[in-house]
Amino acid sequence: MKQAKPSVHLADRMSQLPDYLFGKINAMRQEKRREGEDLIDMSMGNPIDPTPDPIVDKLVEVVRDRRNHRYSVSEGIYNLRNEIAKYYKAQYAVSLEPEEEVIFTIGSKEGFSHLCLALLGPGDLAIVPAPSYPIHTYSVILAGGGTIRLRVEDDEEFLRDVSITCTRHSPAPKVLFLNYPHNPTGKCVELDFFKEVVRLARRHDLIVVHDFAYARLTFDGYEAPSFLQVPGAKEVGVEFGTMSKAYNMAGWRIGYALGNREIIQALGRIKGYYDYGIFQAIQIASIIAIRDCQDQVLEQRDRYCRRRDVVVDGLRQAGWDVTPTRAAMFQWVRIPGEWVKEGSFDFALRLMEEAKVVVSPGAGFGPEGEGFLRFALVENEKRLRQGMRNIRGAFTVPRPLGIAQ
Repeated sequence: MKQAKPSVHLADRMSQLPDYLFGKINAMRQEKRREGEDLIDMSMGNPIDPTPDPIVDKLVEVVRDRRNHRYSVSEGIYNLRNEIAKYYKAQYAVSLEPEEEVIFTIGSKEGFSHLCLALLGPGDLAIVPAPSYPIHTYSVILAGGGTIRLRVEDDEEFLRDVSITCTRHSPAPKVLFLNYPHNPTGKCVELDFFKEVVRLARRHDLIVVHDFAYARLTFDGYEAPSFLQVPGAKEVGVEFGTMSKAYNMAGWRIGYALGNREIIQALGRIKGYYDYGIFQAIQIASIIAIRDCQDQVLEQRDRYCRRRDVVVDGLRQAGWDVTPTRAAMFQWVRIPGEWVKEGSFDFALRLMEEAKVVVSPGAGFGPEGEGFLRFALVENEKRLRQGMRNIRGAFTVPRPLGIAQ
């Protein structure tokens, strides 16, 4: 008699993780590519531009040193931590102690996830900006905590909602996640916004975690402030950064957290149990990135700005209402006309089918993103122009009668 196959009982937290919407888009994209279709992929913020040569050259050099083949330290080598501290001093006039206020992580997502394990547990709550980059929500859930989602469109309303939530909610939230420039919407803030955040954090005993992934990718004269520039910010929170975007080092998996020493040390304790740090050759190459490649960062910024202009101009020619983003590597776009009724996921599939353009549906960033699409500015300008022509051919918004074409 054939024995029944034993069942696998997964942890309860797995039931709180929905199917990864972007995974469905990616699977369909791969299927169409296997069928030979030429798709213009604007779905993921995965840079196609090369890592600057000085960084690659340094990696090639130091990877041959056998001393770099051993386990590293989980918090990052001192010289790298010192380099990012010097950068923050020069760029933002922020003083950081490399030994106690700086830690390097295996990308920002690893850092967020492990930090939530250090800060949150069952019954604890975190405020998350909405719509939200998925890890901001699900790192909290994986740690056993719960989330309160607050919309980011209006700064004054967001700050007021933070205060109301902290005052009226029981238990009061413990952590406030921020992300400016914001993914997916591109929302930007000025330094006064962070001053009010620090005031609220002190008043309500909040820990602030700011995701500053798109710090240098800003356009039209806008310069994004660091949360740590505010006096007292280090008393209430930390800021995350990454080498992925500005330096085109996404696959290298290296990020960092800076600020409150107690929080940084707590993250270091968690990481000490989970990993032995980033491959040391990558850390050494990252020193060269921070020290010597700021001109290349500005070139990459300008590249994304030109791509943004191609997408905005192309969509406007198709009759879409688009407000140009001032930062990051995405353009957030409201689905036009009657097509909004289809929902962002189904309309994203139609774009893939009929315009051969792959984008991220807004619903993938939470219910607040429904009705929108996120266009990643990762293809070159020629490919982006082709994608916009394809969209105009399939999804031009009809003009009202009497309006000149």
